[in-house]
Amino acid sequence: MLSAVIITLNEERNIGRAIDSLREVVEEIIVVDSFSKDNTQEICQSKGVRFMQREWEGYAATKNFANTLASYPYILSIDADEVISPELAVAIKQAKREGLTGCYSFNRLTNYCGHWIRHSGWYPDEKVRMFPNSQVQWVGEYVHEKLDLGSLPVHKLTGDLYHYSYHVPQDHRVRADQYSILTAKKLHAQGKTAGLAKPYLSAIGRFIRMYFFKLGLLDGAAGLRIAYISSLSNILKYKELRRLSK
Repeated sequence: MLSAVIITLNEERNIGRAIDSLREVVEEIIVVDSFSKDNTQEICQSKGVRFMQREWEGYAATKNFANTLASYPYILSIDADEVISPELAVAIKQAKREGLTGCYSFNRLTNYCGHWIRHSGWYPDEKVRMFPNSQVQWVGEYVHEKLDLGSLPVHKLTGDLYHYSYHVPQDHRVRADQYSILTAKKLHAQGKTAGLAKPYLSAIGRFIRMYFFKLGLLDGAAGLRIAYISSLSNILKYKELRRLSK
């Protein structure tokens, strides 16, 4: 038996699609919302999910709290802008029939402004998202929370988790900058510093790595835009780290 868990904040554009993709593979759907100002609550309630609102405590803490609401021993954790693909749904249902053991991972395929990104270091973006609730928890204080799996084995499922990440490039820039500032705070808390040239050398290196080494050029104009915005976010990250260090 499987509980799906989603955390939300102003996700009216995405949440309905995420919920609909889960209906055939889980026994319950739980949404913990951080007091959205849009129609997220109305959409969730119209679709009959378990809906609760709670003040934002950070990614890991909020997800861990949401997991405590689950009625079933296994969690399927997705974001509001993610969708279980038909092939992945089949694989999850097969795993349930065989009996769930350990943790489960699958690839995530990102849709960027209408284009599926299969290079640029964004695919295959393997994620562990199905796990026993009592033995696994989310960790990370700032950004890019991850699961502490202990010594549990991880089984790879076929099929992709579709990720509808950015609708326009401006969305990418805003979120990349937010993550850069949070990452700078994390690095500062770890005692890290950055020299004067670090922001620019890091940006150049990131662009070359994503566009050439990770074959972003095969993603066309979207690949170029992704590498460019990602390099700019590196400049911001290390400039912010320098500011915090001073």
